[in-house]
Amino acid sequence: MNDHKGRVTRDGIRIYEDADFAGMHAAGQVTAQILDEVAALVFPGQTTGAIDAFIEKRVVEMGTTSATIGYRGYKHASCISVNHVVCHGIPGGIIPTGRSEKKRDNDQIQNGDILNIDVTVIKDGWFGDSSRMYVAGKPKPFAKRLIEETHNCLMKGIEVVKPGNTFGDIGHAIQSYAEAHRMSVVRDFCGHGLGRVFHSPPNVLHYGRPGTGAVLEEGMFFTIEPMVNLGRPETKVLADDWTAVTRDKSLSAQFEHSIGVTKDGCEIFTLSPAGKFHPTFG
Repeated sequence: MNDHKGRVTRDGIRIYEDADFAGMHAAGQVTAQILDEVAALVFPGQTTGAIDAFIEKRVVEMGTTSATIGYRGYKHASCISVNHVVCHGIPGGIIPTGRSEKKRDNDQIQNGDILNIDVTVIKDGWFGDSSRMYVAGKPKPFAKRLIEETHNCLMKGIEVVKPGNTFGDIGHAIQSYAEAHRMSVVRDFCGHGLGRVFHSPPNVLHYGRPGTGAVLEEGMFFTIEPMVNLGRPETKVLADDWTAVTRDKSLSAQFEHSIGVTKDGCEIFTLSPAGKFHPTFG
């Protein structure tokens, strides 16, 4: 399907056809497979640069293209966000230090670090976008809880996706769950429409009021990707113009799925082939 064909809602959201679900599923499964394979590479002493090099290699080997290399000047096949980095962490660069960490001068992962790894590939013109959390070594109890509840936030948002509900319903489900567990939802970044383009309407906010925003319709494709902080929700972007961190240097976590609205719910395009998406701790 050409992305310039088909119906667009009054909110600028493209409605895709039944046949397009297969293309999105195929792209999403490549991304999910790579993220499954990455799990074995996350351990103390590993570097974010080495993880990204593996991802770039696998993207090519699987017959796809990285959506991030060259995107607005970005040079890497993934974003790797460590500890209090909210999103868009640059692999191979110095890992920013949080309030309880010693100063780092390289990209080496330490025991107890938590990482979000975000990968997007293009397969036959379709974009597969997903991210999930990993732990190097043994997580601290509060970090483990943050990861588990952030995953729950994503799934709470996905649960309300069906025709007739609104994007405000998605945001409310995520926000209310996070705040009930004494965590905060980042407001500065959001999910987005995708398909044959990387980013398109709608903006999928992870907070909001029930019944507000555009109405969900069958054939909408978008990501849900809540970023949840142990502290306050405010963020700032560092001098590299990419890396976003929590202002109070509290830990942050994120999970992301790409989904398509079906007649009675949704299809998750980026489910883990090996069932590894849900956080598990050895």
